[in-house]
Parts: sequence; C-alpha cells; structure tokens
Amino acid sequence: SMSIVSNNLKRIKPSPTLAVNQKARELKAAGKDVISLGAGEPDFDTPNNIKQAAIKAINDGDTKYTAVDGTPILKDAIIRKFKRENNLDYQADQITVGAGGKHVIYNAMMATLNEGDEVVIPAPYWVSYPDIVLLAGGTPIILECNEKQGFKINPLELEKSITKKTKWIILNSPSNPTGACYTEEEIKEIAEVLTKHPHVYILSDDIYEHVTYQEFKFFTIAQIDGLKDRVLTMNGVSKAYSMTGWRIGYAAGPKEIIKAIAKVQSQSTTNPSSISQAAAVEALNGTQDFIKERATSFQERRDFVVKALNEIDGIKCLNPDGAFYVFPSCKDLIGKKDSNGKKLVKDTDFVQSLLENSGVAVVQGSAFGLEGFFRISYATSMENLKKALEKISSFCKSLS
Repeated sequence: SMSIVSNNLKRIKPSPTLAVNQKARELKAAGKDVISLGAGEPDFDTPNNIKQAAIKAINDGDTKYTAVDGTPILKDAIIRKFKRENNLDYQADQITVGAGGKHVIYNAMMATLNEGDEVVIPAPYWVSYPDIVLLAGGTPIILECNEKQGFKINPLELEKSITKKTKWIILNSPSNPTGACYTEEEIKEIAEVLTKHPHVYILSDDIYEHVTYQEFKFFTIAQIDGLKDRVLTMNGVSKAYSMTGWRIGYAAGPKEIIKAIAKVQSQSTTNPSSISQAAAVEALNGTQDFIKERATSFQERRDFVVKALNEIDGIKCLNPDGAFYVFPSCKDLIGKKDSNGKKLVKDTDFVQSLLENSGVAVVQGSAFGLEGFFRISYATSMENLKKALEKISSFCKSLS
C-alpha cells in the first residue's frame, strides 16, 4: 500500500541530538541516575532585564500579529547590533526574523534551492544542515574536516568541492559540535576561494558568536570586501542571552533572499511570537555585561573537561576556542568490549554503552558526519561535569 509520508521526508532522519536527550529523559523517568551532556543550551537563566521586557510587553497588550518577518523596532535593534559588533551596515529590508536560527536556515534553503542544487557542508556539521537541504530538494555535499586540521576547512579541499551546481556553502564558527573557531586569517583564505566562484552564496551561522575564549577575536565572512552581497549572516538570541526557549533567530543579507524568506514565512508560520520579539529587543539593546561573565564561566568548564578527557587512556580531545562543546576522539577504544561483553564497533556503540552502563548521555560523532568521536556539551554545572568525567573515566577503564 502507498505510504502517506512524502518521499522527501523519507530522505531525512529525526534529529539525533534530540533522540539522545529523549533517551536520557526516559532513563531518568525510570529512576536511573543520568547526567545529560547532550543539550545544546546554556544552563544559565535568561537575564532579568530581558524577562522584565517580556512581562511589560504582555501587560502592555503587545500580543497581536506583527510584521511577518519581524517588528520594525526589533529589526532596528538587529541593525544596530551588526553595526556595533561586526561593523556591518544593513537596512531594514535586509533583515529577517524567524522562530529561532534553525527556522531562518530552513526558510533560506526553502526559498533558494532547486532540485539538484548543491550545498557544501563542512563536517563535523550541526545535525540539521544536511537534512534541511534534503527537505528543500537540494543535495548536501559533505566536506570532511578532520582532527589534524582542527576540524576546519582546508581551502584547497573547499575549492575541489565546488561545482557549477553549488548554490551555498554553510560556515559555522564557533562550531557546533567541535567548538572550532575560524580566525580572521582563516576566513580570508576561505574568502579567496569563494571570490573565484561568484555563483556560490555563503550562509554564515554565527549563533555562538559570544561564546569565545582567551582573547579569540570573532570575525565573520560578511566583513570581507566584495563578499557581503553573497552572504546571509544568521544569528540569534538563544546562546548569547540564554533564550533557547524564546525562539528568536535572525539574519542579514541580500534583499532578494530576505524577501524570498518572508514569502516562505508568510505561507508557513507568519510572525515569531510578539512577546519574544519584545524580549529580543531588550536583549540586543540592553546591558551586555553578563556575556563576558558567562563566557568566563564556560571557559573554566572547558579547561576542566579538556584536561580530564585527555587524562583518560584511549581518549584524545582538542582544546576549542568557543561554543560550549568538545569533540573528543574515542577511536582508540573502538573494537574493545564493554563489561557486558558487547563489542564497540562504532562510536554509536560507545555512546549507547556509556549511557546504559554509566548513565552519562553524550552524542556520537557520526551524527555530525564524523565517525569515531563524541560530543560533550559542558553547558551544565561544574559538579555535574566532575561526576560525569569520573564516570566516563571509569567506563573507559572497564573496556577490555
């Protein structure tokens, strides 16, 4: 019998990170002691000034439909943010606001991709990029970036992956899942390649912009002369302001793309929540003091986690410059057996066995397009991290 589900939908899988979190929740509900290091969200609360702005918006009756792709006052705050933080000039018709960064990326792909269009996606990638491209009828071209190159693009390999059919390349710095960050120098090398291929558009996912460490200087590719009119710069309030549940993402880019995104949004979700938009205005225009404090606290956790991981036999971990993830290798443990005699053939087995035997939830590297690794989110308390790393350590020791 014919399946009710569309062929397009059959090409994709449910988000593996959400699946890991779900499995951890189920074990917790069954009374198991589980430490989840799977979540991609800050454990800090939304700052109070932002909450107050939302409460005021509710009390003021700011509860009606807004312009489809963002209120004028929020677009203005976004324009000011790009000028203040990135020295980029945009007009209101170059700004779109959606229900989270993921929504903006989805809209952009839906608005621009035709059957057979290629999108170059560096791996390890955020899990949703390839699936969004597939849903929009495009073809993901995975560009593997290994540990030796710090999980970053090698410009020569980028050059080889571009064809006549390439429509987009997606850049994500700081990166989910690796925390890798591109320096201005590295972005200039990538820009040199892209300058030679004027038919390729660039989606820059800057959502972790404010989670960087040790004097790392954030730089985004739209700042390169001559490329800005081919770049869609995506950002949002989720990670910088601990507003994941509020669902506000935004982007700046060429008018034609912004207008096409608005058309998609007008026939799907229409406006993001009016209350969340009011809160986002305060996030962008209000005090930014806590951003530094929070980055410092993430950095302490990173230092602890990286050191602890590298002390475990069979685990190797790079020290990232940003985001709140590490992406250690478990390659040296593949092929061993766990205490139940189960052989670990892939990183998925490592992750499943770790969860079942030690109650620590992490995400397998293959979910992000690179086999033999796992992702830890250290956006949780130091107490949790210490417990989790002890458990990971004794789990690795128990393998034979």
